[in-house]
Amino acid sequence: MTFLDRPASTAAPLALAGARLTAYWALIKDLQTGLLLLTATAGYATGCCRNLQAPGILPVLGSLFLAVSGSTVLNMLLDRDIDARMVRTRRRPLPMGRVSPGEALILGGALVTGGVGWAFWLNALFGWIVLAGVLLDVLVYTVLLKRRTAFSVIIGGLAGGMPVLAGRAAAMGEIDAVGVLLALAVLSWIPMHIMTLSIKCGEDYRRAGVPVFPNVYGERVTRVVIAGASVIAVVLVLLAGWLAGLSGVLLQQLGAAGLVLSGLVLLGVVRPGRQLNLVLYKGASLYMLASMVLLIGGGL
Repeated sequence: MTFLDRPASTAAPLALAGARLTAYWALIKDLQTGLLLLTATAGYATGCCRNLQAPGILPVLGSLFLAVSGSTVLNMLLDRDIDARMVRTRRRPLPMGRVSPGEALILGGALVTGGVGWAFWLNALFGWIVLAGVLLDVLVYTVLLKRRTAFSVIIGGLAGGMPVLAGRAAAMGEIDAVGVLLALAVLSWIPMHIMTLSIKCGEDYRRAGVPVFPNVYGERVTRVVIAGASVIAVVLVLLAGWLAGLSGVLLQQLGAAGLVLSGLVLLGVVRPGRQLNLVLYKGASLYMLASMVLLIGGGL
């Protein structure tokens, strides 16, 4: 018997449950969460072989998945009025009414509680870093700063750097220079990523009343900031890779990826355009993906 052949009394609840799970899944922003987990994997892989008492990678990623996805759900809950006014986000589950605010609060709270609790159970230092990431993301960035200043993106970047720092700390049993450099690299990359998006969706952000760099300081200044942030991110990733003991070949590949990204960003300053901005937006994500994969490869 296929799904279509099931009696209506059975098929309807199954379809409703499937739609509900799909809506819940959309709340966690799986691509964003997945990229942050990849950074945590890179941090862990660069140091795990030096500490035989390090917890396994799966529980580390499991706790981070719960904490990161829970934070994202809570952010979606807090920003549902903003999302409803933006073309890019108005079809998300909360603005569309597919998930109620109460459901989102319970889901996000349960995920964060489970993730942070699991993190502390694995290692106290790891737990504190995960908790710091949640508080920076939800309370400081979303609640206190996002609607007030364009510089909130810096706190957003700091929160985004916590998973890679947590992964490295879980592996090493301490916060070290490599972990800090990787966190700062992600901090530099996230504003670049968000500012590129805010250039593309400037009118959306204006309509929603969210201050972003292009609307507050102009596109020219924003592109210069993006260029500076990209160079900083590339240098920090290379320095972290060198200190972590990556081979010369992998360091060359990291450098090549960084040169491509920096070239695109500098071209965006000299000859700005919508198409190039879209390429840069996607290219920034590809650079972070490639650099984390290379770091993982060097740690294996």
